Formats: sequence, structure tokens, C-alpha cells
Amino acid sequence: MQPPPAFPGDPLEAVDTPALLVDLDAFERNLDRMAAETTARGLRLRPHAKTHKSAEVGKAQIARGAVGLCCQKVSEAEALADGGIGDLLVTNQVAGARKLARLAALARRVRLGVCVDDAGNLAELAKAAVEANAQIDVLVEIDVGAGRCGLRAPEAVVPLAQRIAASSHLRFAGLQAYNGTAQHLRRPEDRQAAIAAAAVITRQALAALAAAGLRCETVGGAGTGTYAYEMAEGLWTELQPGSYCFMDADYAANGAPPAYEQSLTVLATVMSAPEAGFAVCDAGHKACAIDSGLPRLASHPDVALTGASDEHGNIALPAGLTLAVGDRLQLIPGHIDPTVNLHDWYVCHRGGTVEAVWPVTARGAVF
Repeated sequence: MQPPPAFPGDPLEAVDTPALLVDLDAFERNLDRMAAETTARGLRLRPHAKTHKSAEVGKAQIARGAVGLCCQKVSEAEALADGGIGDLLVTNQVAGARKLARLAALARRVRLGVCVDDAGNLAELAKAAVEANAQIDVLVEIDVGAGRCGLRAPEAVVPLAQRIAASSHLRFAGLQAYNGTAQHLRRPEDRQAAIAAAAVITRQALAALAAAGLRCETVGGAGTGTYAYEMAEGLWTELQPGSYCFMDADYAANGAPPAYEQSLTVLATVMSAPEAGFAVCDAGHKACAIDSGLPRLASHPDVALTGASDEHGNIALPAGLTLAVGDRLQLIPGHIDPTVNLHDWYVCHRGGTVEAVWPVTARGAVF
């Protein structure tokens, strides 16, 4: 871990770059909005920490009523548990004896859940839980449109759920029904249609479980781009949005959800302005993920970087915008999750002053 780019009490002008900036006022309003929406519907909120990878962000979410956090990898769960988070769901399949042993060991320290979609993997998970003398909550994942993990046939949930229920160290906790691809469909009607289709599959799985006498405590899923549609369907009991705390340019392009603010930016410095109408900043591929497009200027959201390399971001300046060496820019990343994973620290500010510096607790935790 590198030393932080700033310290509490510093003015924003003193923050070294590139750096992740969190506007605490906007960030807290985002957390408050999601907490209020889910509470009003009587739903559990389990934010996804793959976005922020931060125990401090997670604690702020839990302080507002979240039941715990989601994560995507065992190492993320381990780092968050070390940071003080006591209720975690790995919304993914965990394969391999070594990872399963780590997962089971972690379940002795915190309340822990995981997803399965394969009988062989389930048997290995049960073996690891017995050897560690650990109790693990297990959700059966169904494919509700994303086309990646999850059972393709809704009725196939019953044999897996029965095996979980029969295990001495596993508990059948419900279904995982998340359509990740729906989050970034551009048109609201397309997102709504995708979740309506997901609801049909989920209802079929629930009906199969009920017919077999199996209680389904949790139906988990939903993301920042679609959670309103999952809430309206009345099937999902635990919502798992991640990006809502920070937001990014891709969600802004979707216009969804409009109530949430861009609270995270990447602070950069202009390091070259070799000709009129052109400048180069010190934030390239290693400061901003570009899988969802190049970052945009927070001061001019219609202006995106025109190119990037490892440590350089190129900016073709529109008429009326001039930049000189030393000028500071706040960039809106196209995709927040992989951008966060490029940094060690959050620089949290309020009123132009650094209020806190938080570590990106699970940075690089991908195994």
C-alpha cells in the first residue's frame, strides 16, 4: 500500500494526484436515499462491496440499516471481515479446495453465505464446512437473464436445495436471482422488460420450492440500474445494489437512477498543454478503468477524454475551455468498480477540506 495522497485537514488543493475523491455530502445523501427506499418497502438491503471494496463505506451503509454486505471473492470477504464487517454474502460460486477451506474458516468468524449452482461443488462445500466445523448459508443461483452462472431450469433448484437442507453444516437460505446485464441497458423500458422476464423465472423457481415443501427465506439480487423494478415485482426480499453510493458515467448515460449523485471522482493534474486546444493530465489507464468508456470532466460532463495510455489522459478542449499546466481536474469514471480497484485510498472531503482518508480495504482481492 502506498502512502495516502492527502491527510485530514488538508485543503483539496494539496491532494496529490491521481486520487479517488469522495464528496461526503453527496455520498451520505446517496446512502440515505437507498436506505429510505428499501426500508419503506420492508426489504433488506445488502449493498454490494465489489463497488467500493471498503470496510469504512460498508460500516456507513450498515449504520443506516443494511443487514450486511455482498462481495464477489473469498479474499474480498476476508478483507472486509478483518475490517469489522460481520455479515457477508459471497454472491458467486467458490470452486477449488483451497478457496473452499478459506471460505469455511471465515464462516467461523462471521455470518457467511455463498451461492451454488452445481451438485459437485455443493458436495465439496459441505465437506469443507464439516472439516472446519462451520455453518454456512447457501443460496441456489438461478440464471434470470445474465447468461453466466446459475441454473438454467427453474425447477432444478429443488434437488440442490434438498441437498443443502440435508447437510449438517449448510443451511438453505434461498435464491440468488441477479441479472447483471440488465443494469446497463440504455432504455428504461428495456431494463424493466429484463426484470419482468427475471421475475417470471424467479416465480417458477419459488413455485417449485414451495411444491417440494422448501421455505425460501431470501430472494437476492437487484442492482443500481434496476432495483426499482425488482422492488415493484414484489418477489425480491434482499436488494444488492453497489454503484449507488458513488455512481459513474455509464449510469449517467442511462439516466438511471436520477435521484443518485456522482459522489466519487478521480482528481487529476494537467501536466502538459503543448498546443492550443489540447492538454494531457496524469490519469490514464492506471487511474481510471475504460471498459465503459473514457472518463468525463466533472466540470463539463459532455466532454470526455479523447485518449489514454498508462499514465496519460488526453483531452481535446472544446471552445471556451482552456487548461494550463498545474490545473486540477475531477474526472467521472466510466465504470466505478474497476476504477476503485486501481487505488489504495479514498480522500473524503467536505466543504473543500479533507475530512478523512479511508483505505480501499480489499484492493486487489480477486482470488
